[in-house]
Amino acid sequence: MDTKTAILVIDDEKKIVEIVKSYLEKDGYRALTAANGTEALRLLQENQVSLILLDLMLPGLTGEEICRKVRESSDIPIIMMTAKVEEENIIHGLSIGADDYVTKPFRPRQLMARIAAVLRRSGLAGDGTPQKRGKVYFFGPLTVDTENKRVTKREQPLSLTPNEYKILALLLSRPQKIFTRDEIIEAINNDYDGIDRNIDVHVSNLRKKIEDEPKSPRFIMSIYGMGYRFGDEIPQ
Repeated sequence: MDTKTAILVIDDEKKIVEIVKSYLEKDGYRALTAANGTEALRLLQENQVSLILLDLMLPGLTGEEICRKVRESSDIPIIMMTAKVEEENIIHGLSIGADDYVTKPFRPRQLMARIAAVLRRSGLAGDGTPQKRGKVYFFGPLTVDTENKRVTKREQPLSLTPNEYKILALLLSRPQKIFTRDEIIEAINNDYDGIDRNIDVHVSNLRKKIEDEPKSPRFIMSIYGMGYRFGDEIPQ
């Protein structure tokens, strides 16, 4: 049985796949490759994969659709490989579950460094073995370390109240999922006796700390009549 860390490369550009596969194998990884979403999902079912390199522009299932399908059942780290350099495209990719991104064209050694960093952040060593408990979430400038209950923005620590932290960790655990106020209350404390509007106050205070423009939030979105979710709106 091959015990090397398996990395799945999903890209329909044959030359890129060959180059990335070569560098992965030189660095001691086991490289799996897929040119489309159907093949990628099959490989994920048949193999224990530690990280996914995902091109966004694919035939058939798009990279975004693959990302969403993976996130329905798995926390496997995903690094997007994209030629779309606009900030809104990158933010959107991160909001649907990607952990990091590289823009094409990229330098292979830079990609290898990103892979090693994401594996470390996700609690895996270079051989794929767990290094720590808990989960570290990355979204743009925000980092949330759920083991140490530490939140930073652009590497600067943020001082959150316990309730603010619990709300943020809950929303980040399922980007794009809409959490009702009742679900948020339960996550804060099962016997929380505050009225519904108090959740809005916590969210407002949290936005002031994590958003660059709290009145035009990009991270914590209000869904009218339903609740809150983490991540920007999905383009129609």
